Amino acid sequence: MKRILTQSLRLSVLAALFLTGCTKILDEEPRSIFTPEYFKTEAGVQGGITSCYAHLRLMFGNGYFINSNQISTDESTWGQNSDGNVKNLDFSGVGNIDPASSNTGILWGAAFPNINTASGVIENGAAVGVAESLVAEARFFRAFDYFLLVQTFGGVPLDLGAGELKFNTSTVRTSKRNTVPDVYTKAIFPDLLIAIDKLPTAGRVVGGVTKTVASLYLAKAYLTYGWWLQNPNNIPTYPEAPRTDPAGHDAAWYFKEAYNVAATAIESPGSAGLQPTFYDVSIATNDRNNEVLLYADHTEKSSIYNGGDLSYSGGGFGTDSFAQWFEQWNYTNIRSSSSNSSWAAVSTVQRAAVQSLGRPWTMLAPPQGIFKNTFADKTNDSRYDGTFVTRYRSNWKEAGMKVETMFNANFLPVANGDPILSFLDQDVAGVDYSNSKFNSNVGAGVLPGRADFVVEPSAYSRICYPGNWKLGPYRTDNNGGLGQPNASLTRPFPVAKFSELFFIAAEAAVKGAPTRGIAGAYANDGSARGLINVIRARAGKWRWDNGGNVAKIQDNSAAMIAATPAAIDINYILAERSREYFGEGYRWTDLVRTQKWVELSSSFVIAGKTNPNDWKDHTVGTVTRTISANYYLRPIPTSQLDGMDMTAEEKKSYQNPGY
Repeated sequence: MKRILTQSLRLSVLAALFLTGCTKILDEEPRSIFTPEYFKTEAGVQGGITSCYAHLRLMFGNGYFINSNQISTDESTWGQNSDGNVKNLDFSGVGNIDPASSNTGILWGAAFPNINTASGVIENGAAVGVAESLVAEARFFRAFDYFLLVQTFGGVPLDLGAGELKFNTSTVRTSKRNTVPDVYTKAIFPDLLIAIDKLPTAGRVVGGVTKTVASLYLAKAYLTYGWWLQNPNNIPTYPEAPRTDPAGHDAAWYFKEAYNVAATAIESPGSAGLQPTFYDVSIATNDRNNEVLLYADHTEKSSIYNGGDLSYSGGGFGTDSFAQWFEQWNYTNIRSSSSNSSWAAVSTVQRAAVQSLGRPWTMLAPPQGIFKNTFADKTNDSRYDGTFVTRYRSNWKEAGMKVETMFNANFLPVANGDPILSFLDQDVAGVDYSNSKFNSNVGAGVLPGRADFVVEPSAYSRICYPGNWKLGPYRTDNNGGLGQPNASLTRPFPVAKFSELFFIAAEAAVKGAPTRGIAGAYANDGSARGLINVIRARAGKWRWDNGGNVAKIQDNSAAMIAATPAAIDINYILAERSREYFGEGYRWTDLVRTQKWVELSSSFVIAGKTNPNDWKDHTVGTVTRTISANYYLRPIPTSQLDGMDMTAEEKKSYQNPGY
């Protein structure tokens, strides 16, 4: 952030909400820049608001941004194809976090220009006749960015060169960081309170910010600040500041406010709500549903408005959506046979632009604890099936092969669309991984009588693991073929969900917030258990079995509720959050907020410990991480420090300790 913005403000040329078939879209005239003078016009202010939406795509959907919020947690470690940018953040002895190349600059570089844009809208909106509700959208985004920044870096600058929270139009190459309490009490809380008051209950466009999404972020900010004030594990902060609130409130007050704001939003959700099943939240044909309150939008209709190339990613866009590639292993190495008597290898699962597949990068691998502990209940709880790809099915006809039958494990016949490789729900006896007759080519095993190759949870490794189904690609222009699996993803990437309000209120209750009965469509007793059980009851409802690729109408809500512990603690809430939001980029901030990062992530189990590049290595081992207290704050990116005219000592003081 060089205390920008030189004499003009960059406006993304990308549409923020370009929704096919929707009559209420956010209209944008592509423009490379707009000047401070342009901000004094109604068109300029409206363009600034549109730019606020567009900047989400600089972060959400970016693979390296999701890496920085996933790796080194109990959800993710480095995968076979990881480079230093990925490994350096894992703290497992394979690299060292580097302020120049460890992805921390993605947030910094996206947030501060947008904060300045939002400030320009806020300062000029009333003068040019823009409605208060539109200006409130800019207030939301300014608070949103500051909230991301303060969770990641600690205290950050409120003054970009023209005064605190003022619109800056000149280049200033010095900077001073405010404290954490300053950022919360001067920027985040005031902006969100005004946004809640002025925003509509239903978005002015599909995907537009509302009272509900502003309430979610205010409740979460109150909750996070309450934890910061309490500081149960004595984690250091920077710039150094007393753990006291300028308004004189204690942590308990903020937990109480977090609960009340979240509970009120649950009772009066406006147009928001929970989808009937967990599957419905993420199935691509139901994108932009009312549970997803905020998203970074994309489209397959235009590469410009998509923010990424529609045929092959790498077309020069800084807003490509490719996070799912990080969480997909290289299934294209799977082989079957064209013969039923000798192994004549054929690639039967090819790269395709469908939700279960897409482009595999093998950057982030889930430790085995995710499958054995977090998602232990795979029978009642639909979230395992609605999160992972557990069966990789043949698609040779889509690839143009005019063959009716291939042969797979045990030389048994398989048809197009049949499972070629299955990830088993649990370890079983008798799996033969020797590949003496039938070579899956990916180290999978064989069970007698089964045509599909199999992999047990104890064999999940850095190379071979269930991919993330929720974030997979979707195109309507595949035309019976494989489509464009190498293209930037064209689906909206979820940023905020209505369901999180239940978790925020439950966490605040565990932290001692007074509870009350919740009325309305989601009525419950308002306790942590009652709130969590709304989510768990929904998780017990099935309408589709992804693994089996068949309809499944089943209601296990009663069993899910019965299995909820009588006493809910923070670790249980974190486990439930992982079941609900696995792999979506929540985990690092969840663990940092609750100061559970070291406790839950300092060791993990994974296969392939002796040789992570050998498909056949199923040796299971425990990996340890060394996570110091200083790492609870990410480093200020080198690009920021290099851009400032300050002495070496001043830059050292600007940087977070430990880097």
